Formats: sequence, structure tokens, C-alpha cells
Amino acid sequence: MNSLIFRIVLLLSLVLGAAVVPAKEISEPAADFTLKSRQGENLRLENFRGQVVMLNFWASWCGPCRQEMPLMDDLYEQYKDLGFTVLAVNVDANREEAHRFLNSVPVSFPILYDPESRVSELYRVQAMPTTIMIDRNGTARFIHYGYKPGYEDDYEQQIRQLLRE
Repeated sequence: MNSLIFRIVLLLSLVLGAAVVPAKEISEPAADFTLKSRQGENLRLENFRGQVVMLNFWASWCGPCRQEMPLMDDLYEQYKDLGFTVLAVNVDANREEAHRFLNSVPVSFPILYDPESRVSELYRVQAMPTTIMIDRNGTARFIHYGYKPGYEDDYEQQIRQLLRE
């Protein structure tokens, strides 16, 4: 599926309300990828093996992303010293749109860019935001489509569970 079609399907799912569903438990290997970070370096998912990773797909035009990002940053700051990280993958075709968003909603975790939605397609992202919790062994364990207030409580519970394992 090309990037434009992917974005149209994604937008339609948001408009029609199909984007927000409860977390789903999964157990499948997290597909490895390498993306350019906000700092200009390439980051590879495989290099985070041994940590619990919250992989979050977001876009500048996504209202729920604006609500969720500061809460994710709080979780990152609280658990980063225990072996937890957030990798936030922006899907905007224009990086400047992401930069404007981040100027108004600053975060301290790594931001990655997927302007052609290759990694988003690899992870079958169906809604913005989409969040995948990955355990220390590189297995995707939980997936959240969309965001509603209160999801951060689920995130924290899952982070704690995966850190204990």
C-alpha cells in the first residue's frame, strides 16, 4: 500500500471512530527497523533489546497524540532508569510539521521519522496514535489503537509487568 493510500485509510478510520479500541494482548516478534532520529542519528530497534520499549506511532495532525505525548513523557522519566524507553515514530511526510508539534508539546524521549510510512505499514498501524509494548526479549506483547484518557494507566501497568519479567 503506498503512503498516500495508507494515510487516507488511516484518516478515514479516525473520522469514522474505528480508531479507539481497548488494548489487545499479542505475542509476536517485534519487526526490526532503523529510522533517523530527531538528533540526526539512525536508531535501530534491535539495539534496545534488553529494555522494555514503548513503540508509539503518531502524527502532528492527531489530537489524541497531543494529549498522550506529555503523559508518555512522564512515564519515560519515571521508568527510564529501570530499563524502559519510548520510541515515538512520527509519520508526517513533512518533518517540519512534526517539529512544530514538538515545539508546543516538548518531550525528552527519542523521536524517529517514518515519512514514507514504511515502518508504520510493517507494524500494520491502523490508527493514530498506535502504541506497542515490546518486552526485553523483543516480543511485541500489547497493542493499543488510538488514545483515550486513562490509557496511560494501562500503559503503566504493562510497563511494570514487563519490567518485572
